[in-house]
Amino acid sequence: MNSSSPKLTLGPVLFNWKPERLRDFYFRMADEADVDCVHVGEVVCSKRTPFFEPFIPEVVERLTQAGKEVVLSSLALIMSDRELEAARGLTDAEGVLVEANDISVAAMMAGRPFVAGPLLNIYNEGTLGTLEALGAVRICLPAELSADAIATLAKSTKAEIEIQAFGRLPLAISARCYAARARNLAKDGCQYVCADDVDGMAVETLDEMPFLAVNGTQTMSYHVMDLLGDVGGLAARGVGRFRLWPHTYDMVAVAALFRAMLAGAVGRDEAEDRLAGLCPGAEFANGYVHGRPGHLFVD
Repeated sequence: MNSSSPKLTLGPVLFNWKPERLRDFYFRMADEADVDCVHVGEVVCSKRTPFFEPFIPEVVERLTQAGKEVVLSSLALIMSDRELEAARGLTDAEGVLVEANDISVAAMMAGRPFVAGPLLNIYNEGTLGTLEALGAVRICLPAELSADAIATLAKSTKAEIEIQAFGRLPLAISARCYAARARNLAKDGCQYVCADDVDGMAVETLDEMPFLAVNGTQTMSYHVMDLLGDVGGLAARGVGRFRLWPHTYDMVAVAALFRAMLAGAVGRDEAEDRLAGLCPGAEFANGYVHGRPGHLFVD
């Protein structure tokens, strides 16, 4: 169970941003964002990897020089020999933690320290203990857990517990690409149309009610997770890190707001008003952590 001051993590960019935009985003995070750790790497679709890969060394160097811890995130679904070889290359990285988002990557670490990502479906002490035995020193829990469940898991492990605190939630990953299908394209000839939806594509019910978002092969929540008002209580119950998922919002300002809440420097109502101003059009939710349906916002 973690007892040090809570930290802020910037998760990997899940969306298909243009390489130069992604590079500049990370440069700004290095220079201006008050976060302790930044994740870099492609999680959703390996077809995107070649475009940003040439920029990774300078991005990692810029972040490291700025005093940020860097974690290299793996794909969430490994389906080909090429992706498997890329994962093996990732696990050979020296001097940097790797986040395993596919269980095969956790196995490849062979006892070396790694981060267990939120897509590994860690819902009980048995799974948590298995990953810890494999070498997990930090575990990012899935978003569906209540505060009581999070506290129970935090008490059962020596690994650092991280939870998702802001952004559209990654819920599932598929071998099929809905973004391509929605435009009558095959996955192999997708033309990278997911780049058109820089924060994900909203999906509606037959009654025209938005309820999910799609990011290429990934299904996400439509609502934006907002645990601003809950971070203090969760930190007191053993959460060591809070993850902010990158969006096209001003993430420097979002991180500053979460830092202020952790420090007790701003009240909840004021913080929520300021976050709403930073994320125009966003519909916030925090239901899961309160043991309620995930799309609800519990005041």
